Amino acid sequence: MLKEMKSDIRAVLDNDPAARSRFEVIFTYAGLHAIWCHRIAHVLYRKRRYTLARMVSQFSRFMTGIEIHPGAVIGKRLFIDHGMGIVIGETCEIGDDVVIYQGVTLGGTGKEKGKRHPTVGNNVVIGSGAKVLGSFRIGDNSNVGSNAVVLREVPPNSTVVGNPGRIVKRNGERVSDRLDHTKLPDPFIDSLRFLQREIEELREQLGTDDRQREQRRLESEQVFGDHQGDYEI
Repeated sequence: MLKEMKSDIRAVLDNDPAARSRFEVIFTYAGLHAIWCHRIAHVLYRKRRYTLARMVSQFSRFMTGIEIHPGAVIGKRLFIDHGMGIVIGETCEIGDDVVIYQGVTLGGTGKEKGKRHPTVGNNVVIGSGAKVLGSFRIGDNSNVGSNAVVLREVPPNSTVVGNPGRIVKRNGERVSDRLDHTKLPDPFIDSLRFLQREIEELREQLGTDDRQREQRRLESEQVFGDHQGDYEI
């Protein structure tokens, strides 16, 4: 347990440049407190002390603004940055070295039984406000952009953005260790730009057709004018 706590502290220091000391991390980081409370609640949950486990998790929710169901399985070195508004469901599984920002929901899509929450692989980054809903896997080394709504499985080494979530990068060269939320591609803007190019091409084509029709009309008038005397009585 002590080894895991040290690992959790190290994860904060490694991922947050604002973290200045272990003392500051231990006493001021709500995400870290939520993880530690969850570890206690999860032990109680596995021992079938469900009500007591939920009491611990609800106390943690009240104190940190982060709701993690006691049944969720969390790996090593999870880093929750800021964390307010995060919800992690009962059957959710989170791998090692995952980063989750504020407002994220790892939830289900209905009242189905059994596994109904996502499985998050190792080295995954989930941006602010993202919603990952359903029983599927987010592959290792993947990035989920801010406010994305992910409803289907994401392959490893992918970047997902938009609503619904679209894979915009897969098995590409990794630029940095963490997701840069200010440089995410925007599929909506890309679609508008594509449509604009199509419209410009159509306008150019229509203009060419109009010029050709005008040229043919002028040629016809010229031909008719040249032979007009042939038809006079």
